[in-house]
Amino acid sequence: MFKKILIANRGEIACRVIRACREMNIATVAVYSDADRDALHVRMADEAYHVGPPPSAESYLRWEKIIEVTKASGAEAIHPGYGFLSENAEFVRNVTAAGIIFIGPPPEAMEGMGGKISSRKIAIAAGVLVVPGTTEPLKSFDDAKSTAASFGYPVMLKASAGGGGKGMRLVSSEVELRSALENAQAEAQASFGDDAVYIEKAILRPRHIEIQVFSDTHGNHVHLGERECSIQRRHQKVIEEAPSPINSAELREQMGACAVMVAKAVNYVGAGTVEFLVSDLDKSFYFLEMNTRLQVEHPVTELVTGIDLVREQINVAAGKPLSFTQDDVQLTGHAIECRIYAEDRENNFLPSPGKITRLRIPQGPGIRDDGGVYEGAEVSIYYDPMISKFAVYGKDREQAIERMRRALQEYHVGGIKTTIPFFRDVMNDPEFVAGNLDTGFITAFNARRSQMAPDPTQQDLALVAAALAFQKKTGASTAAQIGIPGRWARSFRP
Repeated sequence: MFKKILIANRGEIACRVIRACREMNIATVAVYSDADRDALHVRMADEAYHVGPPPSAESYLRWEKIIEVTKASGAEAIHPGYGFLSENAEFVRNVTAAGIIFIGPPPEAMEGMGGKISSRKIAIAAGVLVVPGTTEPLKSFDDAKSTAASFGYPVMLKASAGGGGKGMRLVSSEVELRSALENAQAEAQASFGDDAVYIEKAILRPRHIEIQVFSDTHGNHVHLGERECSIQRRHQKVIEEAPSPINSAELREQMGACAVMVAKAVNYVGAGTVEFLVSDLDKSFYFLEMNTRLQVEHPVTELVTGIDLVREQINVAAGKPLSFTQDDVQLTGHAIECRIYAEDRENNFLPSPGKITRLRIPQGPGIRDDGGVYEGAEVSIYYDPMISKFAVYGKDREQAIERMRRALQEYHVGGIKTTIPFFRDVMNDPEFVAGNLDTGFITAFNARRSQMAPDPTQQDLALVAAALAFQKKTGASTAAQIGIPGRWARSFRP
């Protein structure tokens, strides 16, 4: 087993890996930029090394510097977390060439599944159904036009490289196609340095359900059930749960078998996730893509299976076989995760960086907070504004929702805006409680919320009535004294 591991990441995932290493009696090395000098992961690690200025390209993405620090620290392995260098095949090859163990899949698997077009080809060859679409990048607008017409609208334009919803556009008609194609290509080029875009048939009201897979170097490939990830903003997940409200044991077995087929097709090693679109109408499912790394939402799988995925990653990288078989995997109870972001839900979930002036984290039964901040910490403008992965566990979905409601009332973050108020509202939404989910949930939820919002005029009239009653009782003589709203103050006569 390794004696020392370097974590090539920051924030809550770096803290999560450090905790696993500490339980395994493995020393840890953190890296940090100027902006993260006082970050929690730096404080928690046994050693910490500076790697550059705040921009990621000058610090956390400098793989030459990361390898240099790994050697200098004496670490034998690198855990990449997720994001940054976690799916960079060139980085993995250079890590291996330097005599360092990479805790993750081989570069060939990353390359095969890293491009959405290449991954579709691999899935098709493995006998897994994919969403109807192209297997080559679009060559021109005319190519896009004829292809879209052959599938029938609506269609989805997708960047071949990368993820996180970048370079993705839903196109409802030919009128929208040209501008959508140009915007998707431009965003793909800016985000991934690759403007390749392809077309898929848009699945209406789809659920986004993913299967956690795990493989070792001894030829063992298993799955650990599914996660429901349909609640998304800007094509990025914000609430996840395990198991899915619609998955039966039979559907889970079918999806799990397909996910394992994909993992075997690329000789996968370590933790990975195979993502599917599932029709809410007939439960038909289609391969979407594979993420060749640990996922943000891994805690819900850990809670319902009792398997520590990070610990398992480290063991597999050290050459050990998986500590469990497919028959050992049992899903018990229900878990829900809310990604606590420093974002303003009233401003299209835009980042809300700043200093955390107060932090109160919930406690009690079934509570798990994988956090990366502390009271007084700064949420930087340079990185993803996630504060924590907050998860709860219950004996069933009903109890998990009840527990999340209670916990979110206790969760307070001062100094910045967060997504906590949004999650409080979702947990009380009848459609969410009923398990009626799809990738358009937030749009529909916001529409329901706006219809339920009280009329400001009626609110003001109620305030005026209360204020006049107060005036009559106390003898107050001005609108300000009795709290009459500004728009009504001019007509006030004592």
